[in-house]
Amino acid sequence: MGLTELKGIIEGLLFVAGEDGLTEEQLVNILKVERETVKDALNDLEIDLKDMNRGMQLIEIAGAYQLTTKPEHALYFQQLVETPGHTGLSQAALETLAIVAYKQPITRVEVEEIRGVKSEKAIQTLSTKLLIKDVGRAEGSGRAILYGTTKEFLDCFGLKSLNDLPPLPEQVEEGILDEDADLFFKKFEEGMDSLLSEDNS
Repeated sequence: MGLTELKGIIEGLLFVAGEDGLTEEQLVNILKVERETVKDALNDLEIDLKDMNRGMQLIEIAGAYQLTTKPEHALYFQQLVETPGHTGLSQAALETLAIVAYKQPITRVEVEEIRGVKSEKAIQTLSTKLLIKDVGRAEGSGRAILYGTTKEFLDCFGLKSLNDLPPLPEQVEEGILDEDADLFFKKFEEGMDSLLSEDNS
């Protein structure tokens, strides 16, 4: 396997891995090549992304390599969020956003425990739309990413602060159980629709 092919495979693997990224050891085990070969390929890929002025960058966080967008392009991502036709959220994204909004800071695994389904795609969508962001790392092994809402989230829903979020029933505040989940999401959606209606009136 040549270096060019190896870099392409690694780039694809990192894209699929998303926010979790992959460590050198994981790449070695997947690719069945020497660690030094993986290091060389990662270094070359990082240089290629920079030199070719690509839209993605290779970063290392807590030993895991990830492909991320570039901070200097944030203005364009914000414009995408504000473009008519691109602001709608799927039910999965809305549910995920509701959980993050009320339970932040929260990890992806905790979101999935509440929703009962995988939420990586929804989190990626919300991150791309700049509605949520990485606000730190959880304690313990793995140091999972903690998510919180952004200023763009407040702007999008016409909120001055998180204190302006529509209140939820007391039983939901105490902890979301399976039987409370639908009420939680429905209440959030109704509250957000109401706020947006007032903002547009």
